[in-house]
Amino acid sequence: MEVLEAVCQVLKVDPKTVEVNYAFVSPREIHRLNLQFRQVDRPTDVLSFPDGDINPETNRRFMGDVLICRAVAKRQAKELGHSLAREITFLQVHGTLHLFGYDHIEPEDEVKMLGLQREIMALLS
Repeated sequence: MEVLEAVCQVLKVDPKTVEVNYAFVSPREIHRLNLQFRQVDRPTDVLSFPDGDINPETNRRFMGDVLICRAVAKRQAKELGHSLAREITFLQVHGTLHLFGYDHIEPEDEVKMLGLQREIMALLS
Protein backbone atom coordinates (compact mmCIF):
# COMPACT_ATOMS: atom_id res chain seq x y z
CA MET A 1 0.00 0.00 0.00
CA GLU A 2 1.31 3.45 -0.88
CA VAL A 3 1.40 6.31 1.63
CA LEU A 4 -1.32 8.34 -0.05
CA GLU A 5 -3.60 5.30 -0.23
CA ALA A 6 -3.10 4.61 3.49
CA VAL A 7 -3.74 8.24 4.43
CA CYS A 8 -6.89 8.26 2.30
CA GLN A 9 -8.11 5.01 3.84
CA VAL A 10 -7.80 6.36 7.37
CA LEU A 11 -9.26 9.77 6.45
CA LYS A 12 -12.05 8.11 4.43
CA VAL A 13 -11.13 9.92 1.20
CA ASP A 14 -11.32 8.27 -2.21
CA PRO A 15 -7.65 8.04 -3.28
CA LYS A 16 -8.73 8.34 -6.93
CA THR A 17 -9.81 11.94 -6.25
CA VAL A 18 -6.55 13.37 -4.89
CA GLU A 19 -2.86 13.50 -5.71
CA VAL A 20 0.29 14.55 -3.85
CA ASN A 21 3.78 15.26 -5.13
CA TYR A 22 6.61 13.82 -2.99
CA ALA A 23 10.16 15.02 -3.62
CA PHE A 24 13.58 14.92 -2.00
CA VAL A 25 15.54 18.13 -1.56
CA SER A 26 19.02 18.93 -0.33
CA PRO A 27 19.77 20.21 3.17
CA ARG A 28 20.62 23.60 1.65
CA GLU A 29 17.28 23.80 -0.21
CA ILE A 30 15.13 22.72 2.74
CA HIS A 31 17.03 25.19 4.96
CA ARG A 32 16.32 27.99 2.47
CA LEU A 33 12.62 27.05 2.25
CA ASN A 34 12.30 26.66 6.03
CA LEU A 35 13.73 30.15 6.50
CA GLN A 36 11.64 31.67 3.71
CA PHE A 37 8.28 30.17 4.65
CA ARG A 38 8.56 29.45 8.38
CA GLN A 39 11.25 31.93 9.46
CA VAL A 40 13.22 29.03 10.99
CA ASP A 41 16.93 29.32 10.20
CA ARG A 42 17.93 25.64 9.98
CA PRO A 43 17.33 22.59 7.84
CA THR A 44 14.28 20.53 8.69
CA ASP A 45 13.12 17.02 7.85
CA VAL A 46 9.90 17.71 5.93
CA LEU A 47 7.94 20.66 4.60
CA SER A 48 4.43 20.61 3.14
CA PHE A 49 3.07 23.12 0.67
CA PRO A 50 -0.71 22.81 0.31
CA ASP A 51 -2.40 23.59 -2.99
CA GLY A 52 -5.96 22.31 -3.44
CA ASP A 53 -6.45 23.12 -7.13
CA ILE A 54 -7.95 20.60 -9.53
CA ASN A 55 -5.37 19.14 -11.90
CA PRO A 56 -6.96 19.62 -15.35
CA GLU A 57 -5.04 16.63 -16.74
CA THR A 58 -6.28 14.13 -14.13
CA ASN A 59 -9.38 15.89 -12.74
CA ARG A 60 -8.01 15.14 -9.26
CA ARG A 61 -7.50 17.62 -6.46
CA PHE A 62 -3.78 18.37 -6.20
CA MET A 63 -3.28 18.47 -2.43
CA GLY A 64 0.25 19.88 -2.70
CA ASP A 65 3.92 19.07 -2.34
CA VAL A 66 5.71 17.20 0.43
CA LEU A 67 9.45 17.92 0.42
CA ILE A 68 11.75 15.64 2.40
CA CYS A 69 15.41 16.12 3.21
CA ARG A 70 17.00 12.68 3.02
CA ALA A 71 20.10 13.81 4.97
CA VAL A 72 18.03 14.99 7.93
CA ALA A 73 15.83 11.88 7.71
CA LYS A 74 18.93 9.68 7.75
CA ARG A 75 20.25 11.39 10.89
CA GLN A 76 16.87 11.11 12.61
CA ALA A 77 16.51 7.44 11.70
CA LYS A 78 19.88 6.72 13.27
CA GLU A 79 19.01 8.72 16.41
CA LEU A 80 15.65 6.94 16.72
CA GLY A 81 17.07 3.50 15.98
CA HIS A 82 15.01 2.60 12.95
CA SER A 83 15.55 2.34 9.21
CA LEU A 84 15.82 5.22 6.80
CA ALA A 85 12.89 3.72 4.84
CA ARG A 86 10.69 3.82 7.95
CA GLU A 87 11.68 7.43 8.67
CA ILE A 88 10.97 8.54 5.10
CA THR A 89 7.59 6.80 5.17
CA PHE A 90 6.77 8.52 8.46
CA LEU A 91 7.76 11.90 7.00
CA GLN A 92 5.57 11.26 3.95
CA VAL A 93 2.64 10.44 6.25
CA HIS A 94 3.30 13.48 8.42
CA GLY A 95 3.62 15.83 5.46
CA THR A 96 0.54 14.41 3.76
CA LEU A 97 -1.56 14.91 6.88
CA HIS A 98 -0.50 18.57 6.84
CA LEU A 99 -1.79 18.80 3.25
CA PHE A 100 -5.13 17.49 4.47
CA GLY A 101 -5.29 20.25 7.09
CA TYR A 102 -3.95 18.51 10.18
CA ASP A 103 -1.46 20.23 12.44
CA HIS A 104 0.24 19.78 15.79
CA ILE A 105 0.58 23.32 17.14
CA GLU A 106 -2.19 23.07 19.73
CA PRO A 107 -2.04 20.11 22.17
CA GLU A 108 -5.44 18.71 21.17
CA ASP A 109 -4.50 18.92 17.47
CA GLU A 110 -1.21 17.19 18.19
CA VAL A 111 -3.01 14.31 19.93
CA LYS A 112 -5.32 13.91 16.91
CA MET A 113 -2.46 14.05 14.39
CA LEU A 114 -0.28 11.62 16.38
CA GLY A 115 -3.16 9.16 16.53
CA LEU A 116 -3.70 9.38 12.79
CA GLN A 117 0.03 8.94 12.17
CA ARG A 118 0.11 5.78 14.31
CA GLU A 119 -2.95 4.35 12.56
CA ILE A 120 -1.54 5.05 9.09
CA MET A 121 1.93 3.73 9.93
CA ALA A 122 0.31 0.53 11.23
CA LEU A 123 -1.33 0.05 7.82
CA LEU A 124 2.01 0.56 6.10
CA SER A 125 4.07 -1.83 8.25
